[in-house]
Amino acid sequence: MRARTIGAALEDAAARDKAFLHDGDDTITFAEFDELTDRVAAGLLGRGIGRGDRIGLLALNTPQWLAAFFGAARIGAVVVPLNARYRERELSHMLGQSGARMVISVGAVPGFDFAAFFEGFRSQAPDVGDYVFFGTGFPGSTPFGELTAAPADPAALAAARGEVAPDDPLMILYTSGTTGRPRGAVITHRSILASATAQAEHFAMRDDDVQLGHLPFNHVGGITCTIMAALVSGGSVALLPAFGPQAALRAIERHRVTFLSAVPTMYVLMLGRDDFPGYDLSSVRLCLAGGSNVEPALAEAIRRAFPGAPLYGLYGLSESSGACVLSRPDDDPETISRTLGVVIGGFEARVAGPDGTVLPPGEVGELQVRGDCAASGYWDMPAETAEVFLPDGWLATGDMVAMEPDGHLVLRGRKKEMYIQGGFNVYPVETENVLTAHPKVAMAAGIGVPDGVLGEVGRFYVVPHPGAEPPTAEELIDHCRDRLADYKVPRQLVITAEVPLTPVGKIHKALLKERHLPGL
Repeated sequence: MRARTIGAALEDAAARDKAFLHDGDDTITFAEFDELTDRVAAGLLGRGIGRGDRIGLLALNTPQWLAAFFGAARIGAVVVPLNARYRERELSHMLGQSGARMVISVGAVPGFDFAAFFEGFRSQAPDVGDYVFFGTGFPGSTPFGELTAAPADPAALAAARGEVAPDDPLMILYTSGTTGRPRGAVITHRSILASATAQAEHFAMRDDDVQLGHLPFNHVGGITCTIMAALVSGGSVALLPAFGPQAALRAIERHRVTFLSAVPTMYVLMLGRDDFPGYDLSSVRLCLAGGSNVEPALAEAIRRAFPGAPLYGLYGLSESSGACVLSRPDDDPETISRTLGVVIGGFEARVAGPDGTVLPPGEVGELQVRGDCAASGYWDMPAETAEVFLPDGWLATGDMVAMEPDGHLVLRGRKKEMYIQGGFNVYPVETENVLTAHPKVAMAAGIGVPDGVLGEVGRFYVVPHPGAEPPTAEELIDHCRDRLADYKVPRQLVITAEVPLTPVGKIHKALLKERHLPGL
């Protein structure tokens, strides 16, 4: 019988006497990880965390991050995964909106001291009563090792584990909203396992597969498409705290990685290294590219770099808990470059017109998906939930596609204004809100423009306040960098006297793009 909660899936995997995580020179088996997870779960219970309580989790890709995640899942607590690139504006909203009671964080990352940050941040998150740190924290905080060393109450742990249900929330994964207000997609135990299992079955993933664990765990590419896919297939993961092209190539060679998932930008950076031909990459049997379409020249370069390893495309979103569309294993290179793939796992897909009618093959409309992979909605946002999570279980993706007669989906554009920079979804309005908060800025409008490395980058047009000294690009970038994750900071800034407006005075994004990006 297929496991329907994360804790049950890990218990099943623990029966296998084999490796799960490769962390440098260390290897952790499923059984060892299962035991560590129980200790974390017991420690959380001992600090008053239980079913339904939210925990902010901020760190790089480490076994400790995963232990905290699975430990919380085992007792029904809900993880709020946070990107180590987030800063005050994002952390304040996400911890506050989710009502997090605890934060588990890395003490520091290169260039930023999270312990010092959270010590000064506490007044902005009054619901957070407990701060736990991997590494050095601030006075009065708790070391993660102390959490795992707490004596367990077997009866309490067994009772808590027994209460967890498949449709319980597992995590609240924030994705930037088109209104500039991040929305927390509520991913359940059932939905994440459905997506991971569909992916594993679609590609016949095996228990001797080794995946590269470099995609961030606070994103479905890292937690669902990598960790959960390994869990349900019995494979292992070679962990990297964060992606770096040289580190990734070394890990592929060292751990004999067989299943490589990356966004196109990562492939560009790996293939572009002068020492690339010196690595032994012969173990790779399959390459997977998600985040955006792989244009034909890059697809061909990947095939040459990994001979014998076919390249496939992946489409998914936070709201689908991970992959919901994949290339078919027998797709030819032209089809893989041209299409997103086909719907997987017994899920359903349809193309809907503006009035909701289902469109026939060849016509362009919004892609909608239905199945167990769908999240249960947005956390405490009923209006936004109703717009995206439709009656009868359909999920409105916001992406415009055409469906071919054989079921392949061809991406035609985005219903809204999001662009994808280096695999990260960016909604311009969030950056626009920060730019217009600058005292010299009257208006700001952002669009995604093509980039040879990152796929797309943000170009923002800024209109200064009349009569004011125009801001410089440098001061606006510094202003954004202090308030936003780095991938949301404008890569291009244009100071202009005007931007096109609609008759009612709104910025005319379509006309702006047409004027400055003819032919797109």
